[in-house]
Amino acid sequence: MHKTPIVCARALLFQTYALPLPQFLLSVRHHSSTNLFVAGLSYNTNETVLRDTFGHHGQIIEVRVICDHKTGESQGYGFVRFNSETAAATARKELHGQIVDGRRIRVSYAHKG
Repeated sequence: MHKTPIVCARALLFQTYALPLPQFLLSVRHHSSTNLFVAGLSYNTNETVLRDTFGHHGQIIEVRVICDHKTGESQGYGFVRFNSETAAATARKELHGQIVDGRRIRVSYAHKG
């Protein structure tokens, strides 16, 4: 956002207006709407299981189960990135709350942070 000063009789005000988003920010916003965060995974759930489960809803670009860097054991969450927003939205809607490997998973859009 850009602020332009406006001089008033008793105060200095700022008029705020939005600048167009740079292309790289548009691609980040697009990327996150195709990237799903999957929580509540069984510690036995691996990337193959996630790919098989989510693959019914569209073409998958990447699957990652996050593991402890020392032990190599699953941390119980992961990410699934689709090639389209539509596929990600369908998978999120259809799979949130479903049972995978004996655990009820939570599926939401991943947020950069």
